[in-house]
Amino acid sequence: MTTDEARRTTAANRAQQLGQARQGRPRAHAATVRPGARVRPEHARRHNRALVLQALYRSGGQSRADLAREVGLTRVTISDLVADLIEENLVVELGIRPDSRPGKPATLLDINRSGFSIIGLDLSHNAAFRGVVTNLDGTVLERAEASVAGVTGDAALDAVCALLDELLARASAPVIGIGIGSPGIVDLDGTVVSAPNLHWQDLPMQRIIGERYDLPVQVANDANMAAVGERSFGGADADMMLVRVGRGVGSGIVVGGQLVYGSGFAAGEIGHVVVGTDGGDECACGKHGCLETWLATPRLEARLTAATSDAEREAVLREAGERLGISLGPVVGALNLGEVVLAGPLNVLGGSLLEGTSETLRSRTMAELHGDLTLRMTTLGRDIVVLGAVVMVLTGQLGVS
Repeated sequence: MTTDEARRTTAANRAQQLGQARQGRPRAHAATVRPGARVRPEHARRHNRALVLQALYRSGGQSRADLAREVGLTRVTISDLVADLIEENLVVELGIRPDSRPGKPATLLDINRSGFSIIGLDLSHNAAFRGVVTNLDGTVLERAEASVAGVTGDAALDAVCALLDELLARASAPVIGIGIGSPGIVDLDGTVVSAPNLHWQDLPMQRIIGERYDLPVQVANDANMAAVGERSFGGADADMMLVRVGRGVGSGIVVGGQLVYGSGFAAGEIGHVVVGTDGGDECACGKHGCLETWLATPRLEARLTAATSDAEREAVLREAGERLGISLGPVVGALNLGEVVLAGPLNVLGGSLLEGTSETLRSRTMAELHGDLTLRMTTLGRDIVVLGAVVMVLTGQLGVS
């Protein structure tokens, strides 16, 4: 192994790769290398597999020689790895490269994008849980919803399982994993520590779902998943904040291209921060004047319905935007973020609310430092959370993103 290969191997201590499962679906294999520990051959091989899969995922139609040059491995190592991946149906041969290069024509390879499925769930909406089946590219193949208006506690968990049952029945290719975006605070083990609007407390959802379906499961905060989706599919900045508005309000923060979790896994939980000193409505958490009381979809829609004129409706939206801007100012200033992206109902968040947020945010930060800040709506629409779920499953099961 070369020095560069060893360095890349040591950096891969979180990579998880696929084996062949007993029913034709992949099974995750986790390997962890402690800093300073001796790199074992199996760790190096798993990491090298991830390098090959990542290269093909980002740019298919590469030959074995192309891969050797890109990832810095020998042709013998590449040929060995590719043979295993083809046997596992993770890589497919596309045919001979149509060019006029001298020598033996090269056979092009690609990751088997349609050979496996991923299921993603978004539990952040106030009236329905949404789910999709996608291929490895994140193309949505099937959709389903479960009505959950007023549903909380164990009944809400039952609704999650019913939705998964339906989506699993619709999947036409082996499912490599399930990704679930949940509102509230979610730790790294996939336990929903607290989701007040769903009355979930210390709910080990990742373990429950994994044991029930015998599949790899990734459960994370919905705003964090949305931030991952925006980074991978929406071209977001490496230093950005994704604000997710639905049943509640949360955000995912990315610094240097990496998610920020915080000491209690609650980084980005701006929904239960009191905005201003003028009081406000009571929040589900028991405080008054939290950002959610101004911005969460059910509250905001109720205010808009009660408004009797266009002028009153615009005032409601602008005030909600101003409260959001007040919340964002210190975060943007402290982290020197380059971009803030809003995700949620476009008919509510766009227009006056977005304008109110922008004006307030710029009035509360230094133009010299944050004058080039971008504030925009996501281009991924309602699929932003489930696409983030797809990325997290791909990373966890294949080591690619």
